[in-house]
Amino acid sequence: MAGRLKQPTGRYGGRSAEERQAERRRRFLDAALQVFGDRPGFRSATVAALSEAAGLSTRQFYEEFRTLEDVLAALHLQVNDWAEQAALTALAEAGELPLAERAAAVFRAYAADVTADPRRIRITFVEIIGVSPALEEQRLARRARWVDLICAEADAAAARGEAAARDYRIAATAFIGSVNGLLHDWSAGRVDATLDQVVEELVRQLLGILRPSGWSPEAHRVRPPGSGPLPSRGSPRGE
Repeated sequence: MAGRLKQPTGRYGGRSAEERQAERRRRFLDAALQVFGDRPGFRSATVAALSEAAGLSTRQFYEEFRTLEDVLAALHLQVNDWAEQAALTALAEAGELPLAERAAAVFRAYAADVTADPRRIRITFVEIIGVSPALEEQRLARRARWVDLICAEADAAAARGEAAARDYRIAATAFIGSVNGLLHDWSAGRVDATLDQVVEELVRQLLGILRPSGWSPEAHRVRPPGSGPLPSRGSPRGE
């Protein structure tokens, strides 16, 4: 959200006004990651303290933002963007792998990104909670993006015969809650496991959703009309 003070225009020091604005914004967000994500935390922060941490003035703060809540909102989106990009990059690189390996690659990339800096986890899972209706709506909207991603990939896997064909939205929503809770508890030292073990558990949960008990590619393969039953596993000709 734009600040309430008029921003400077023209070139200064060889940089345009847009470049200087982007640099100031980056410095405020970097400072917010430290101030909000560590101590004192968002609820105890002040504009003066954040500006000091950024090495900028309070006037410059109000050129970029209206309130500290605006900074938290921008930082929350940034942290989620980093994690989403890590997951999408891994997904693109693992596109030809079997489902289990593909899921493991994506979750390994996501988990590595969000746990690389404990402050990111605190912003995503702690500081954003209960601040205001607007931030709660933003939090739920970003979570919905993760649900949409899982549903899209689950549907694609089902179309390839790698997973059961069903509506995955409720299951994906529940699974995202499990991901968030487990990674938060692990980062807080409440789960005695390595990050690889955490990822392995998440992949097992996801595969259990995609491939429920009793499901098999052969049993759920779509057959052309009039083609007859699928052949048994013991006989290529079904005899």
